[in-house]
Amino acid sequence: MASYWQLFIVFAKIGAFTIGGGYAMIPIIQSEIIKRGWLEEKDFPDIIALAQSAPGLLAVNISIFIGYRLRGIKGSAVATLGSILPSFLIILLIAMIFSGFQDNQIVQRIFKGIRPVVVALIAVPMLQMARKTNRNWIAWGVSILAAVLVAFLKVSPVYILIIVAVIAYTAAKYRENARKKEGR
Repeated sequence: MASYWQLFIVFAKIGAFTIGGGYAMIPIIQSEIIKRGWLEEKDFPDIIALAQSAPGLLAVNISIFIGYRLRGIKGSAVATLGSILPSFLIILLIAMIFSGFQDNQIVQRIFKGIRPVVVALIAVPMLQMARKTNRNWIAWGVSILAAVLVAFLKVSPVYILIIVAVIAYTAAKYRENARKKEGR
C-alpha cells in the first residue's frame, strides 16, 4: 500500500513535469500509477472515463480517485494536493516574472513553439486508448462520430454521452429479452 508521502510525491511529480495539463498528463499518470501497481492497465480507461464524467480538472479527478482507492479520504486529499501544488507554484512564479517579459518576442516564440508539442501530448494517449478499447468496427465508428460531432459541429459531449448511454442500455435490454425468449 502506498504511503501518504508516496502519493504526494508521485502526484507532485506528475503536476510539476507535465506541460499542458489535462490530457497531456494522461501518459505520465498512466505510467506512474501502473508501474507502482496501484492500478492495472486494463482498468485505466475506466478511470479516465470516470474522471472525465465528474466535474473538475481531469488530473485532479484522477488523483482524487487513486488517492481514495489507496488511502481513503485522506489519500484523496494528499494526492490532490500533490497534483495541484506544483502547478499553482509554477503559475504564481510565472505570473510574478512574466509580467516583465510578456511582450518579449523571444518569449512569445517559445510559447508558440510549445503548442504543437502539447497537441501531440494530448493526441498520443487518446489514440493509444482508442486502440486498446475499440475492439470492433462499431466502437471505432462511435469514437470517430463523437470526435467529428464535438470537433467540427460543436455538439456538447454531454449530449453525446447521454445518447450513447441510452442506445447502449436499449441494446442491452433488447439482447437480454432476446436471450430470455430463446431460453423458453
